Amino acid sequence: MGPDFLFDGPEDATVTILLAHGAGAPMDSASMTAAARALAAAGSRVARFEFGYMAARRTSEGKKPPPRAETLNPEYKAAVEALGAKGPLVIGGKSMGGRVASMVADDLFSKGSIAGLLCLGYPFHPPAKPDQLRTKHLAGLKTPMMICQGTRDEFGTREEVPNYGLSSGIEIVWLEDGDHDLKPRKSMSGYSTADHLKTMAEAVRAWTARL
Repeated sequence: MGPDFLFDGPEDATVTILLAHGAGAPMDSASMTAAARALAAAGSRVARFEFGYMAARRTSEGKKPPPRAETLNPEYKAAVEALGAKGPLVIGGKSMGGRVASMVADDLFSKGSIAGLLCLGYPFHPPAKPDQLRTKHLAGLKTPMMICQGTRDEFGTREEVPNYGLSSGIEIVWLEDGDHDLKPRKSMSGYSTADHLKTMAEAVRAWTARL
């Protein structure tokens, strides 16, 4: 049995964006829902799905901890297969979901299954552990990639990320004072979360048009 999908946006959209969730929050969390709706409002068809361990939390008593990200690679590929998008498909997700997508992207891209990769808050390293980088595979990435990152994201700040030697095919959209959910502090930036999500969605729309 494949995953259940949540859909937003027009069914006849040119581009479909498949999003997986982060390690700790489900596909219908407030931040995932807000991001999906922003992308849909900018004209994309958005599909969300859950990895098995997260879906199991809805039915079982105990909370299953997230497994190692790379063990989820087959599940992401299965979701792409189950979705069966007709037109151009961009895969990605929030935090860990985007990281898993980035690990399967080049294989799918080389087969012509996907057009690009979108990460909302890429987890470059665990919080407070800047030496534990999760970027090795991003140096030689062939798939066009867009990362939307808050400038004060504790998984990778604007000061840190330029030093990582990422592939030239990776574009980063920095959102001023945004955290890991792209949320700015009200008092600090003059921006709202809605502003940032709109900026993110417009940037994604322009980027997908070029793919």
